[in-house]
Amino acid sequence: MNIRSLLLGSAAALAAVSGAQAADAIVAAEPEPLEYVRICDAYGPGYFFIPGTETCLKVGGRVRTEGEWYDAYNANSHIGTLWHTRAELSVDTASDTEYGPLKTNTVIRWDWNDGNTTSTKLLWANISLGGFLVGKADSQYNYFMGYAGNVINDDVIYDGPKELNQLTYKYDAGNGFTAVISLEDSNSSSDTSSYGGAWRTGKGDHYAPDVVLGAGYKTGAWTLRVIGGYDSVVEEGAIKARIDADFGAFKAFLMGGWNTNGDKLNKYAGSYLNSNRAACPTNGADCGWGDWAFWTGASYQLTPKLQANAQVAYTDSKIFAATANVAWRPVKDLLIEPEVSYTNWDAADADQWAGVLRFERKF
Repeated sequence: MNIRSLLLGSAAALAAVSGAQAADAIVAAEPEPLEYVRICDAYGPGYFFIPGTETCLKVGGRVRTEGEWYDAYNANSHIGTLWHTRAELSVDTASDTEYGPLKTNTVIRWDWNDGNTTSTKLLWANISLGGFLVGKADSQYNYFMGYAGNVINDDVIYDGPKELNQLTYKYDAGNGFTAVISLEDSNSSSDTSSYGGAWRTGKGDHYAPDVVLGAGYKTGAWTLRVIGGYDSVVEEGAIKARIDADFGAFKAFLMGGWNTNGDKLNKYAGSYLNSNRAACPTNGADCGWGDWAFWTGASYQLTPKLQANAQVAYTDSKIFAATANVAWRPVKDLLIEPEVSYTNWDAADADQWAGVLRFERKF
C-alpha cells in the first residue's frame, strides 16, 4: 500500500463519519415571535389585553392600616386604641360586543383586627352588559347617590345598605339625565329581627325582592338626584334627594331622607349603630332616622396634595353626627388621613368623641 492509497482511504473514512454525524444532527427550531402585552385603552387606564384574546384585564387593589380611638357608632364605647389592617384585590375584565361592553368586577377583601381576629369576604362580584348589571355590589340606593360624604365615618347616620345581590338597569341619555332601577336581594331565609324588634331584617318563605328606583340630572356645576327604596320584608321604605355643587377646588352636597314609617327601621332607613342598642335604650327605632334625616358636607382642595373634608348629619330621632378630616397625599397613590368625629344620642343622653389615623396605598 502506497502513501497515496492510504490518504485516499483515510479521507473516505472521515467523509463517512461526517455524513453519519450530519444525519444525526438536531436542527434547532426557529423561535416563535414574541407576543408582547398590548395596552387596552378603550376602558380607561390600567387595562391590557389578555394574550391571545380580545378581552381586556385590569388588576388593582389597596393596602390599608389604621388606628382607631373609641367608636363613633357606639354610645358606650370604652375601646382605647384599636388597630385595623385591610388588603383588597380587584380584578376587572372588559370586552366589546354588539350589545355594548361586557364587563366583570370582582373585589376580595381581607381584614385583621386587634385580638388576632381575621376575616375574608367576597366584597363585590358582578357582570354587566350595556346598562344591565347582575351580581353582588353596593345597593343602588347608596351607589347611585354617591354615598354620604368624603369622610371615613360617613354613615354614623345610616344612608343605606351595601354589599348585596341585585339585578340593575342604568340608563344614561348622554345629555345629563340618568336613571336606575334595581331589584335587590331581600333576606328571605329565616325570621330575624334586630334593635329590639324595631327592624325585621328577615322573613322565612318570602319571595319578593326589594326595589330601588332613581333618577338624576347634571348640568354645569350642579347635579340633582332622587332615589327611593322599598323593603319588601318590612313593607316600608325611604326616599332620598341630593344636590351637589362642584366648583373645582370646592365641592359641597346636601342630602335629605324621608322614612315612610318613623316607628320602624327598614333596609333603606335603618341603622349601623352598635347592636346592643346603647344609643336607643328604650326604643329600638330611635337608633334610626325617625321620620327624616339629612346630611351635608364639603371638600376643599387646599394644595395639590392636601384636601380638607367635613360632614354633618342629623335625624328626627335626635342623633347628631359631625366628622372632619384632612387627606394628605405626599406621593402618588399614598394617602395619610387623620379624622375626628363627634356623635350625640339624645335618647340615651350620651355622646362620643372618636378618631382615626389611616394610611392607605392604592395600586
